[in-house]
Amino acid sequence: MVSISNARGGAVTGLVALAVAGVLASTVPTAQATPQGGPSPSQCRGRGVDGDALIRYEADIVIKAPLSTIWKLQTDVESWPSWQPPVTTMERLDSGRLRKGSRFRWTTPAPATPTTPATTLEITSTVRELRDRDCVLWSGPAIGEGLRIDEGVHLWTYRKVKGGVRVHTEETWTGAQVEADVPTATKALGYGLDAWLRDLKAAAESRAGATG
Repeated sequence: MVSISNARGGAVTGLVALAVAGVLASTVPTAQATPQGGPSPSQCRGRGVDGDALIRYEADIVIKAPLSTIWKLQTDVESWPSWQPPVTTMERLDSGRLRKGSRFRWTTPAPATPTTPATTLEITSTVRELRDRDCVLWSGPAIGEGLRIDEGVHLWTYRKVKGGVRVHTEETWTGAQVEADVPTATKALGYGLDAWLRDLKAAAESRAGATG
């Protein structure tokens, strides 16, 4: 997950993750800045992240595993705690395969920062768009004691490439609290997304090796 950008004010939203593995951690991720508010070409059925958001991060990884394996890991959200240590609880709020309109609630710890306390974020995500084995977009708020992200919008796309599957992710956050310190929030978002990609790669390649 590797490309940053900024956004507007709000609270915390978890799209996947919000990719919130280590949300608001102080570790600086390996990332590259992009122009504030710069549009991303990535979309799912014509929809993408918040183009006006001050807090934005993008990253990519190539995974040497079948697309079907990667897609299963990502969309079987109830299994996330089994391969993503930062996801401490997960609850589907509906049944069946993940689809547009599906909702799920999950939690992840958020370390203390100079301006926010250590807490546990509860994220309620709603799938906004989904195309089978191609892309998924979800959004929602992330709320903890002393910390709030009004909305996080999280996009994932999957493309077969030589040697595997290129997984691209990007997310934006809005909310007054996180926008009060855009650099720290952006670093936290990047830290979480980078960790998510690494965990996804490890889990998918492990499964592929076990069945290959």
